[in-house]
This record gives sequence, C-alpha cells and structure tokens, in this order.
Amino acid sequence: MSRTLAYGLYTVGQGSRPKMKEMSLQKLSGRQVESALAELPEWSLANGKLHREYHFRDFVHAFGFLASAALAIEKMNHHPEWFNVYGRVTVDLTTHDAGGITESDVKLANMLEDIARRFL
Repeated sequence: MSRTLAYGLYTVGQGSRPKMKEMSLQKLSGRQVESALAELPEWSLANGKLHREYHFRDFVHAFGFLASAALAIEKMNHHPEWFNVYGRVTVDLTTHDAGGITESDVKLANMLEDIARRFL
C-alpha cells in the first residue's frame, strides 16, 4: 500500500525523498522577485539571494525557531543557508540548481515567517 503526501510544491512518497516539481526550479525574473519581496516586507535581495535577519529575544528562542523550521525544511528538501549567533538568525535563500531565486525559495521564506511568529 503506497501512501503519498502533498506538501506545497513537493510530493512525498512513502520511503522516498521529496521530489520538487519542475516548475519550482525555474529561476524567477527580476520583476517576479520584486513582486515576491513586496509580500515579504522583512526580506530583501542580497547577493542574488532572498535575505532575512531574525532577532529573537535569546538563544533558546532562536534555536527553537531553527529546530522547528528544520523539520519542515527537511520535508521540503529545500535547505537554506543560515547562520545563528545567540538570538540572531540570518537566512539566505536561493536555488543553486536553477542559478537563482525560484518559487521554492519564496515558498520557504513564507513558511519561515509563519514559524518565526511563534518565537519572536
């Protein structure tokens, strides 16, 4: 009996790694990136990547965010570049296989915002 779960742009089959749909690997145009950033006011474009710096009240809250996000990120199989120092978490998103920002990065940015609200 096969069981399949849909997660955003991804489909996860029992016993397999998530597989991104091809459309998620298409690099967004400059206009599409600007449009996405308009919906993500705390995010910016830095070095060709979606960029955000979160400031949590302490290390426990920052680490709680990282741990919670890691579980959802693993399901997506779309991993961020991130860095943590005490209460600060810096995140950069890009899709290396596409050579830039894709819809997967925008989706991940939105997901991180939702998770961060619980810890900020």
